[in-house]
Amino acid sequence: METRSLTHKVVVVTGAGGRLGQAILQRFAREGARLAAVVRTADQARQFQLPEGAEGAVFHAELADEAQVAACFGKIWDSFGYVDVLVHAAGLWAERPFLEMTLDDWRALLDANLTSTFLCFREAARLMRGRPNGRLIAFASMQGADRGRARQAAYSAAKGGLVRLVEAIGSELAAQGITAHVIAPSVIRYDGQEGTSGVEADKLAELCVYLCSAAGAALNGTVLRAYGRGF
Repeated sequence: METRSLTHKVVVVTGAGGRLGQAILQRFAREGARLAAVVRTADQARQFQLPEGAEGAVFHAELADEAQVAACFGKIWDSFGYVDVLVHAAGLWAERPFLEMTLDDWRALLDANLTSTFLCFREAARLMRGRPNGRLIAFASMQGADRGRARQAAYSAAKGGLVRLVEAIGSELAAQGITAHVIAPSVIRYDGQEGTSGVEADKLAELCVYLCSAAGAALNGTVLRAYGRGF
């Protein structure tokens, strides 16, 4: 159900070029939000299209690069003047036998999943100060919320660290009116994808909107295990 409850709210969505990011943008657009879509490269930004009828702009940054993230959020500030919501939907999955894992493999997954969350949450929260009801939302996984998985040591560590990071941020920033949340999906399903296990991307987007609603204001430091069917 659409209520247009987020009209005039500025919602930043990272990972906007991915299928999950697209679903989140579409859902917030239907709520009347103003969208700041963040993709990885300038070429992607030039080609990117916001949902039809949505108000907003497109930005780009390598999200594990501190200078690029700071510059990106500076441009978002220049364009909108404030930020109400960040949905950090960017990330990277990979598996590799532990004994074959290189330091570069390790760093790539921690940078993409954990360092990027730290940088984006920090910059977004700085722009939320003085605004009521700021929301910071990130995506973990079953491996982060419950138990690490074989061949996924770096990914499991990154997502587990993300969960604790977001819990700590929520505790620290609550007094400033900013809450932080983790959505931990199992397998994400997209339109046209076969199979019955997992959770649909559209349902995850609905959870994001719920966390930004008046009812969602009661929650902070939340880890929502969105496992759907079959888990």
